[in-house]
Amino acid sequence: MLPDLNDLLGTARVVSLPLVTRFRGIDTREALLLEGPQGWTEFSPFVEYDDAESAAWLWAAIEFGWQQTPDVVRERIPVNATVPAVEPAAVVAVLARFPGCRTAKVKVASLGQTLADDVARVREVRSVLGPEGRIRIDANGLWNLDEAEHAIHALAEFDLEYVEQPCASIDELAEIRRRTHYLTVPIAADESVRRSDDPLAVARAGAADILVLKAQPQGGIRAALSVSRQTGLPVVVSSALDTSVGIAMGAYLAAALPELEFDCGLGTASLLAADVTTEPLLPVDGSIPVRRVVPDAALLDQHAASAERRDWWLERLARVYEVVAD
Repeated sequence: MLPDLNDLLGTARVVSLPLVTRFRGIDTREALLLEGPQGWTEFSPFVEYDDAESAAWLWAAIEFGWQQTPDVVRERIPVNATVPAVEPAAVVAVLARFPGCRTAKVKVASLGQTLADDVARVREVRSVLGPEGRIRIDANGLWNLDEAEHAIHALAEFDLEYVEQPCASIDELAEIRRRTHYLTVPIAADESVRRSDDPLAVARAGAADILVLKAQPQGGIRAALSVSRQTGLPVVVSSALDTSVGIAMGAYLAAALPELEFDCGLGTASLLAADVTTEPLLPVDGSIPVRRVVPDAALLDQHAASAERRDWWLERLARVYEVVAD
């Protein structure tokens, strides 16, 4: 059963956290935090998402705050470093924020940059990690088929672990997987799973070798576990640039998976210049613990969003609640 909307509004705190470096086109990350009977939880769909798409994020927040988490089979989650679309000279400093991480996810295909920029960035990451490090790249669906084929061929020399969402559509993913099969570089699907009305369509179409699952966009831990079970594909659990409260939700998802072949994208608290807790879920020796996070009252006050942004989020919460209730 849904908690009453007034119960949600009564504990809601809206924060605006600065990022270390620009990421996904933003310099600050806004989030709405709620406290339920099971602990603190997070509702933070990106601001451009409409109410219908944001409903899954609210389902996830309510599940994590008002229901017990599924049983877990591990206490720590190995995580990857995340390298935004920075200049090669900045790579060393970025990776230093992820101590002990053996895997790096590198953002590529960013607006205003070229394939040469991507190659230079990935080359520097490979140089810093050494031959034993693992590199995955993420294009966020921004290449067309020909661009993706050319880029994957150009970047394959760096021994890629996989390519995440090289193209936008499922049909394109299936085709690029066919075109680049000879390179033996796996294709991972993210947006085609979390932003799809049918998260199983990718697997049915043979469009991906790996699924990237995120607890909030997927509608919660149990919904994500169901997708994993039904597809039978290996899973990488990632965050959506959450606060440590939201990352904890992802950690419980990763901890509940029977198998966890890949390092997870749950080290992203390292991309925040500030967090809501004095004990953020930062990587230590390449992993984060599985535990709930309790925000610090002083940090909630320090990083409180403006009154205008607070009201925007509270109004959004009320609208999305009506979508969920219907």
